[in-house]
Amino acid sequence: MASLTRRLAAEALGTFSFVFIGCASVTAAGIIGGDGGVLGVAFAHALALSVMITATMNISGGHLNPAVTLSLLSVRRIDAKSALLYIVAQLGGAALGALLVKLLYGHNFTHPITLGTPSLGSTMTWGTAIGIEAVLTFFLVSAVFGTVVSPDAPKVGGFGVGMVLLFDIIAGGALTGAVMNPARAFGPALISGTWYAQPVWWIGPILGGFVAAQIWERVLLKKD
Repeated sequence: MASLTRRLAAEALGTFSFVFIGCASVTAAGIIGGDGGVLGVAFAHALALSVMITATMNISGGHLNPAVTLSLLSVRRIDAKSALLYIVAQLGGAALGALLVKLLYGHNFTHPITLGTPSLGSTMTWGTAIGIEAVLTFFLVSAVFGTVVSPDAPKVGGFGVGMVLLFDIIAGGALTGAVMNPARAFGPALISGTWYAQPVWWIGPILGGFVAAQIWERVLLKKD
């Protein structure tokens, strides 16, 4: 196993890259406009996560998401100290990714969209939004267990996980942002100062990830 320092560096780098591309894609969609914005944003997030999980999974496990780390902690696939440090690294990487988007794209383009910070649709209550985020994250963490954690998983790197973002964002992006990752919400919120509904993107993903982890660990994964 890689040293803790290497693992934390991998988590920070992977989350930094994912959040940078995520926020940059939302910013670019706002600049370009048009009806293809959601699809383009979905592909950008999906491909960025796929590549960065694949790049870091042999070092840190390629969590890149506090909800994933806490899901694995709930079934004792990571210890509490490492989980806490992973989350700190993920949040730090996310903040740096959002900061770099702000510096490179400029205030005029990033301010109107609050730097890609997720928002709720006009019809969404917090309770409904938490439920949607929980279900979407359930699919994401299921992919983690089925394609990364399982020793019988197909050798597809992180692409099985990243592709979940594609259909999740198409299905839920207009409603909750389809974040599924507290770090993706935290990074741009910290840099832009936009904190509205932030608990939605923590509570929902953590709940959905926890349920998925229990089902996979206790029922679906093959026991030795």
